Amino acid sequence: MANNFRLVYIALLCLGLIVEGVFGIRTSPESSSIYQEKVIIAETEASPADSEGICASLVKPNGYECEEHQVTTEDGYILSLQRMPEGRTGSGGTKGPVLLQHGLIMDGITWLLNSPDQSLAYILADVGYDVWIANSRGTKWSRGHTSLSPDDPAYWDWTWDALVEFDLPATFQYVFYQTGQKMNYVGHSLGTLIALGSFSKLKLLDKLNAAAMLSPIAYMSQITSPITKTAAQNFAAETYYWLGLHEFNPKGVAVAELLKTICKNPDINCYDLMTAFTGENCCLNSSTTERFLDHEPQPTATRNMIHLSQMIRTGTIAMYDYGSDEDNIKHYGQPKPPVYNMSNIPNDLPLFLSYGGKDALSDVNDVDSLRDSLKYHDADKLTVQYINDYAHADFVMAVNAKQVVYDPLISFFKLSSN
Repeated sequence: MANNFRLVYIALLCLGLIVEGVFGIRTSPESSSIYQEKVIIAETEASPADSEGICASLVKPNGYECEEHQVTTEDGYILSLQRMPEGRTGSGGTKGPVLLQHGLIMDGITWLLNSPDQSLAYILADVGYDVWIANSRGTKWSRGHTSLSPDDPAYWDWTWDALVEFDLPATFQYVFYQTGQKMNYVGHSLGTLIALGSFSKLKLLDKLNAAAMLSPIAYMSQITSPITKTAAQNFAAETYYWLGLHEFNPKGVAVAELLKTICKNPDINCYDLMTAFTGENCCLNSSTTERFLDHEPQPTATRNMIHLSQMIRTGTIAMYDYGSDEDNIKHYGQPKPPVYNMSNIPNDLPLFLSYGGKDALSDVNDVDSLRDSLKYHDADKLTVQYINDYAHADFVMAVNAKQVVYDPLISFFKLSSN
């Protein structure tokens, strides 16, 4: 029974297509009880510190200054931001602000899951950056709204297009207003897609120094995850939406039932779901896994899941397809959704792309398509890092990510500031 519970739980974590987390860790009977216990605790208990926010529960106990901020988007969502203005030694953010944006079904804790010596947020603060951590709408610390409740279906009436149109602009503007400086940006997974989409529409550029994309997501038709592809091809997210479930809650009963059905497919090995979804991550450890389960996963909008599924089926980077020429004309003034043209990204924008050979979500072939879209990018403004044994979660959770990814990333920021 415990194994079945855990199996379904990991599956529902992963249906998010680009879910961060503990992927790539081989499952075992011993860890089954850990998963079950952590899920139950997460749903029923919260420590006093945790109820006060990410700063109080995670950052300050590690000896760092941390401030809680809020920013309200034009469409009324109230987003949580954490600011780490200095490192443990008390050195201020002399190198300017850097904004960290997590991916799908995660929140800002993405950047704090390992020890301070191994987690990107702490590392950046310690070398002198003014670190800002974003939390997307609908996640635990960003569930506020000026007029809607998360219990209202209208609260969940959005896709990642809204993160491009509202969330990122509001966050960039707030950080810029607070610091008076242009910022560097780091995105992982969906955090790269919304940034690239913004840059392709020439947004945010006046407040940006340079951008680093970890496990970049743009084109998605070549993903190798059999469960992700099956879910998209069989309209699993659409089915969830048609049932009237507008919030995609990975811990909900409805998602579990949906995943049970998917796992009946004989071509899908549901006993090794983490690897099947993200590729075999090389360098995660059990303590990070437990910390992940203490805090994640996070909800998103079901329509957001539908949008990503559309991208897998069509192979395009386009806005949400409303399903008919008439509805698309109503929303866009044209029968087909507008595309995000990656070749529109300014050629002189400093970009750092880091991707892995084992990543089943940011597949090498899809990244090659992105690189082809950037083929006219100024050679001295585009840094590409390929890591043969890295998969999707390694970029934010690997025990050697500092040496492999973060040190080169910081060198890129330093070079781009000159």
